[in-house]
Amino acid sequence: MRLKKLTEALGLPGYDKAEDVEIAGGIQSDSRKVDPGTLFVAVRGTATDGHAYIENALEKGAVAVVCEEIPEALRGKARFVVVKDSAKALGLLMAAWYDNPSEKLTLVGVTGTNGKTTIATLLYEMFRKLGYKAGLISTVCNYIDTQAVPTTHTTPDAITLHGLLAEMVAAGCEYAFMEVSSHAVDQQRISGLSFKGGIFSNLTRDHLDYHKTVENYLNAKKTFFDNLPPEAFALTNLDDKTGPVMLQNTKARKLTYSLRTPADFKGKILESHFDGTELLINDREVTTRFTGRFNACNLLAVYGAAVALGEDPEEVLIALSALHPVAGRFETIPSPLGYTAIVDYAHTPDALVNVLSSIREVLGNQGNIITVVGAGGNRDKGKRPIMAREAVRLSDRVILTSDNPRMEEPGDILNDMAAGLSPSEREQTLSIEDRTQAIRTAALLARKGDVILVAGKGHEDYQDIKGVKYPFDDREKLRAIFLTQK
Repeated sequence: MRLKKLTEALGLPGYDKAEDVEIAGGIQSDSRKVDPGTLFVAVRGTATDGHAYIENALEKGAVAVVCEEIPEALRGKARFVVVKDSAKALGLLMAAWYDNPSEKLTLVGVTGTNGKTTIATLLYEMFRKLGYKAGLISTVCNYIDTQAVPTTHTTPDAITLHGLLAEMVAAGCEYAFMEVSSHAVDQQRISGLSFKGGIFSNLTRDHLDYHKTVENYLNAKKTFFDNLPPEAFALTNLDDKTGPVMLQNTKARKLTYSLRTPADFKGKILESHFDGTELLINDREVTTRFTGRFNACNLLAVYGAAVALGEDPEEVLIALSALHPVAGRFETIPSPLGYTAIVDYAHTPDALVNVLSSIREVLGNQGNIITVVGAGGNRDKGKRPIMAREAVRLSDRVILTSDNPRMEEPGDILNDMAAGLSPSEREQTLSIEDRTQAIRTAALLARKGDVILVAGKGHEDYQDIKGVKYPFDDREKLRAIFLTQK
């Protein structure tokens, strides 16, 4: 592709023939990946500034550079395209490079603190059940129709993202569903995408290590809805106090869902068990394989989005009844001794409350809840004591343990969590740094009719310690322990 055509995609005047050049090596924002003929985009990131690597990119063969400021020492030594926001420009350039793949798909984005993975994944699975080819971009795994593509971020960088969407188009996909993280919005990773719909699940404390304030975090989510086009739909959760805020400035068609108040898509829980829930959705009964109020909310969002996309409500309900829970999201594993283990990704105070409340709602007073929980290292430290408090408040026994300590010491994280507990609360709490030992201890404490909740890691199959990812899967640990109990 010619540089002239790419610069026109940025709304800039194109180069004349004398200055134009063929971009034969693709587009890169990482100078280490530059090949001869590459267009290098210097993006200002949170850890590094791509402008510092322009010279390196040129030495490796970049034929042009998109940047916000031309380094004085390099002025006149290369073709420079100066833009106001190079991160935004990168998305627009990638869209042009791949011939705007998002415009050839019905692309729906899901944002919120909790529920993004479940809603996006269930929409992907539902539309495949309805007979369509579809793609998925999520925390757990990306899919190009049936082809699994490993993932490293909730929302990939712009180069990876547009490439995935282009592969979906090539594979014949008609729909694509993706998680839209607050980081992705703030860092312009979704620049150049054409959305046909947006879904908001909820907003609670998370990622304050990055956003600094809840208001900044909220505004990142809201920006996604503010930028939806008039032909898209904006579906929001009225049961969350920030739900209506998402619709304040959107140009998209406004739709709502709720378990508590009148809404376009109204739900009610009729009966709940550990193996499923009976729901009333817009006056129609449906039996699902999901448990808990939070999952009922997620299913309402899935139903609402499918109907908003023009699917028949009856067909949607039939497909809804056949869906299975997402890996690591309220995933139940029965013990041979008669108690139940539940693995869930809950890693925020609100998510933990939702899961524990759902367990208690089904369990009643027929058994005890034993919670194994930790907190991630190098992340929002303020939520650590809150997580511990909520776990103790809603459980009969709590074991604080290591999650992904990353570059922190596990003991320091556990001390931060325990700092939120009173002396009496600490008496019903154990601190066991080794996660395997913590899970094994919970299994030794459990009796018939009890429930063990292992929270925080969900689908993850590793533990991040000092920059190394060691194999670790909560579900495998539980199954191995249960084999010794037979």
